[in-house]
Amino acid sequence: MRFAVKAFLSLLIIISCANSSPVHENFVNCMSPSFNPYTKSFEIIFTAESPLYSDLLQSSPQNLRWVNSTTSNNPLLIIAPFHESEIQAAVLCSKKQGVQVRVRSGGHDYEGLSYLCQTPFIIIDLRNFRAVEIDIADESAWVQSGATLGELYYAIGRKSRVHGFPAGICPTVGIGGHFSGGGFGTLLRKYGLAADNVVDAFLIDVNGRILDRKAMGEDLFWAIRGGGGASFGVILSWKIKLVKVPPIVTVFTVSKTIEQGATELVHRWQYIADKLHEDLFIRIIVQNVGAGTRTNPKTIQASFNSLFLGGIDRLIPLMNQNFPELGLKAADCTQMTWIESTLYTAGFPRGSPLEVLLNKTQLYEAIFKAKSDYITEPIPEDGLRGIWQRFLEEELVYLIMDPYGGRMNDILESETPFPHRKGNLYNMQYMVKWRVNGVREANKHVHWIRMLYRYMTPYASKSPRSAYFNYRDLDLGRNKDVNTSYLEACVWGMKYFKGNFKRLVQVKSKIDPGNFFRNEQSIPSIHE
Repeated sequence: MRFAVKAFLSLLIIISCANSSPVHENFVNCMSPSFNPYTKSFEIIFTAESPLYSDLLQSSPQNLRWVNSTTSNNPLLIIAPFHESEIQAAVLCSKKQGVQVRVRSGGHDYEGLSYLCQTPFIIIDLRNFRAVEIDIADESAWVQSGATLGELYYAIGRKSRVHGFPAGICPTVGIGGHFSGGGFGTLLRKYGLAADNVVDAFLIDVNGRILDRKAMGEDLFWAIRGGGGASFGVILSWKIKLVKVPPIVTVFTVSKTIEQGATELVHRWQYIADKLHEDLFIRIIVQNVGAGTRTNPKTIQASFNSLFLGGIDRLIPLMNQNFPELGLKAADCTQMTWIESTLYTAGFPRGSPLEVLLNKTQLYEAIFKAKSDYITEPIPEDGLRGIWQRFLEEELVYLIMDPYGGRMNDILESETPFPHRKGNLYNMQYMVKWRVNGVREANKHVHWIRMLYRYMTPYASKSPRSAYFNYRDLDLGRNKDVNTSYLEACVWGMKYFKGNFKRLVQVKSKIDPGNFFRNEQSIPSIHE
């Protein structure tokens, strides 16, 4: 399925190309035969001399740590295509010119790999590929990779009160990276991952061909649903199956400090969260609060944040039976539609219009470093207290614990590249934030989170110690160059993909034998 692409008016400003570089001229000459009659090179190809270049470069990075980064070259060009033929041309011309490609949809890559590179490169920015087409009769949708989760949710909500989609919580996340890395959110215990609900896709491969599921074959279609699309090509769009949600859902957030029994509640939650009814999702957000003064001492707060697919009358008996220790009351709960719940879990104030889902700016922008783990056995209370003790040493730290179980237990590890299924109690994400974007500050806080990660070793999953690909972490290892060996890549690849990594390498070696689509943690192309 192809889309009629709607242009952003801001990109239609006529700009001067008087200072065009040789690279720019070469790209214009190479790409021009693929332009439609209405296409002008100055509308889609931006050099460092272009007035819009800096705005385009800095508009998408969601981790402010990488804004004005000195650890990467700036892109030679930013290409913001309006038509798929322009993406095909950009790929083929990049190969011809010998420059790498980074493909950016939402800019949420934790390590900035969708817009940073050590060698000469261009960015293909999919900001103009954001169409969403909902087919309620078929209970499906086509969504382009440059759209955000918020735009997808908004489109679904405008069409139906009883349909939703199981993807992430942050509405500014780009579809392209999220779906291709797995993608989980509040509906995962009922319906699994976003990738589990993809039924077709369009991809441009290294030879510039546009392939749908039938043309690409089941191996490649398997790989892009959890193995990271950036390793295999440029994914234009996805066909997804919508899921049923009740007309009314219930949300609540109950917060407790350690003085109010947070440690005991978190400990108890570990034993029941993955075993609750699949309609009930309760995650925990732990953070340090307080100013550290005599009147406002620092402490730890755990917030039990929940979505229940039903009304309060069903929820309270379930909680009383399974988690009475939390003491949930009807007054703690709010009933709303599913689309309204996406605003609630994203942190928007109650009563915000649905249109806030269309905002491109994060509600909570930050400079940060994050890491992840999977937990297969409950952490003892002493272990939790050790985490709290370390949290009190920092200023802004968060621990997010997302429960698994339910539908996640029913899907085999090998069904998609995302292997973290049965046997995992929950995913754990650690995040440290800071306010000053400097090397000294960054080193201090990164050292702290690495220390916390070492502390967590006895409590994390084993053989391998697993991690979530969409919480990108270059501490786990990186590809050295285009000729990275299988054993070198296994250092990080097994943590993300476990036994599926070998099959991903086999698919990559077949579809992109020259390893054109690559980054520091792309699937390598290996030849015996």
